[in-house]
Amino acid sequence: MSQNYPEWIWQNGQIKPWREATVHVMAHALHYGSSVFEGIRSYETPDGAAIFRLTDHLKRLYLSAKIYDIEIPYSMDELAEACREVVKKNDFKAAYLRPVAFRGLGGFGLSAECPTDVAVATWPMGPYLGPEALENGIDACVSSWQRFAPNTIPAGAKAGGNYLSGQLIAREARRLGFGEGIALASTGLLSEGAGENLFLVFDGALHTTPASASILAGITRHTLMTLAREEGIDVIERDLPREYLYLADEILMCGTAAEVTPIRSVDGKKIGTGKGGPITRRLQELYFGLFNGKTADRWGWLEPL
Repeated sequence: MSQNYPEWIWQNGQIKPWREATVHVMAHALHYGSSVFEGIRSYETPDGAAIFRLTDHLKRLYLSAKIYDIEIPYSMDELAEACREVVKKNDFKAAYLRPVAFRGLGGFGLSAECPTDVAVATWPMGPYLGPEALENGIDACVSSWQRFAPNTIPAGAKAGGNYLSGQLIAREARRLGFGEGIALASTGLLSEGAGENLFLVFDGALHTTPASASILAGITRHTLMTLAREEGIDVIERDLPREYLYLADEILMCGTAAEVTPIRSVDGKKIGTGKGGPITRRLQELYFGLFNGKTADRWGWLEPL
């Protein structure tokens, strides 16, 4: 599949041409997955382009790095400016941003001391799960792969190596003809999607799996929980068994890339009416309303470019 790349990228303190952002093949992260990263979106708004929850994303980047003992040699303010600078340099308004910090070329052992390289890439991105997904929903399946058990790999870190699990789940789902996979935790209870958090709707209330279910407690997840509560929708974090997927009135996936995507079936079983239900549609309206001006940003989530 061909890919059009942007012209500019930020790497180790400077903007440079995309083609010059190279890394040695013996970099530690390439062999051992020792990277932390974020996925962020900028949106066009009535008040100009803005990066959504940039500060919160960068806070999580530094917390993920703390867990893995990766020293980031730039301040959070410097990385925030790098994010703004690279979007502007590429003349983007609505875009996806990928700040990443990783162990570069140093020693060859697992615990080797290595310098930390940092980059910020950006590119235009439409709906992650396909152009029709936000409106029509997707067909999902429960994966044969489970999420990692507690105290094995820290699910609360957004780290490169963690996403090997998501790759197995997503690639299996695509191979079987589904739009996305859903993982169970090591307990056999629901966890999350390959790269998205899950919400199930029962009797007008929003149910989601807790942090203890080996999920990455996402920033979009927090956004929807906040918007739902402001709207008077009950939000419940709880353990959920697999069969509740088949019994829910509505199911939706969310994440920076996936945004707010309805799930119309799981394992071939229709969910509700087989399309996005009223709670899902209202959450979509509130979420995208942050960017078109219909939802007031009372939390300062939109950070001007």
